[in-house]
Amino acid sequence: MPKTSLDSDSAKKIIQIKKKFDFESSHLNTSFKNDESILSKCFNYNAPDQAKDLGIYPYFREIQETGTSHVVIDGKRVVTISSNNYLGLAKDPNVIKAGREALEKFGIGCTGSRFLNGTLDLHRVLEENISNFLGREDSIVMSTGFQANQGTISCILGRQDVAFSDRENHASIYEGCAVASGKTMRYRHNDMDHLESLLKKNSTVKGKIIITDSVFSMSGDIANLPEIVKLAKNYGASLMVDEAHGLGVLGDRGRGACEYFNVEKEVDIYVGTFSKSLGSIGGFVSAKKSITEYIRHKAAAFIFTAALPPASVGGVIEGLNILSSDSRRRNLLHENTAYIKRGFFDMGIQVNNNQVPIVPILIGDEALTLYMNRLLFEDGVFAGVAVSPVVPPLKAMIRTSYTCAHTKEDLDQIMLSFKSNLQKLGILPQ
Repeated sequence: MPKTSLDSDSAKKIIQIKKKFDFESSHLNTSFKNDESILSKCFNYNAPDQAKDLGIYPYFREIQETGTSHVVIDGKRVVTISSNNYLGLAKDPNVIKAGREALEKFGIGCTGSRFLNGTLDLHRVLEENISNFLGREDSIVMSTGFQANQGTISCILGRQDVAFSDRENHASIYEGCAVASGKTMRYRHNDMDHLESLLKKNSTVKGKIIITDSVFSMSGDIANLPEIVKLAKNYGASLMVDEAHGLGVLGDRGRGACEYFNVEKEVDIYVGTFSKSLGSIGGFVSAKKSITEYIRHKAAAFIFTAALPPASVGGVIEGLNILSSDSRRRNLLHENTAYIKRGFFDMGIQVNNNQVPIVPILIGDEALTLYMNRLLFEDGVFAGVAVSPVVPPLKAMIRTSYTCAHTKEDLDQIMLSFKSNLQKLGILPQ
């Protein structure tokens, strides 16, 4: 962090927050060593209260009204850069209408799992539409994107098998690997040399699968899919790609990073979610029919979870139709992404030079990051915060993300707030 002069009020406030935050955090680390109760960790968990007392707690804010680029919190209208509603479909009138029609026809829920009594004809329509859009044999619609990853990996990865997982993969991939009976080896983020070395060490293993996010949710990095495909072929490994943040964002038709790199045919299992570009909730798996049939009958996370509610399914069907037929939203998203990244770069902030609308602003220190988030909100900017263990220690960040609905005025307001407050904290030169 550059050594720059701070105004006295800011310096005093930062010192006060850091001293109290650091003291109470260190005290917390030793406070329950003498208590062996299984619930002691709960009773001694005071981190949220510490942050609340300091006025820097950023989570579970109650949103009273939603828009595409603005929300209302505590009666205050603020521009939001914490949403993954990249194409603005969560508030699209046609999407809402389709969800309402499904709600009125089928009710609010399916009251059972897809496996038994919870499969509606709507689910099958959506599965067919996804398969057609992606050019795949079959798809399975699940209740969450987390479930799609966890359920698929846990039933595919057998006792003698090995999974190779990028260290920055989403928690749902980590959980799926942890539940599975096979072995998981984590390679350094986007490090193809490390991945190849692990593949070489396990060259005699017959059941190998490489698992990666296409777009990494915290850094906004894009996976090196061309090289991963090459390594998968060379070492006889299958390939599973989670396109949660790629779908609707990358590729000429919005099919994700697999389309962007022209490797769609080389990917064995395509996983996606409805909670980003499609503005709803739910997840899916697309693959050859023999693979999806196996997952349908073996994935416990799918079999023992209630089906995705009708309104969500109906809305996603319409959302997918818009995504596949309207490139205008994606073009606007790319324009906004380029504009905001250029602005941050001009400030002296390092950002990724790609089309991904995830733009993390690294602060480092956890207390300063939480304080920075509060200053942004006071300026009318609602941002996301990532601290350990979501990111490594001393890598705390303000995670910003953008939509096609942000205006240039919105983006200028965001950049002005970041610049003034980063200067106030001494992170940018005055």
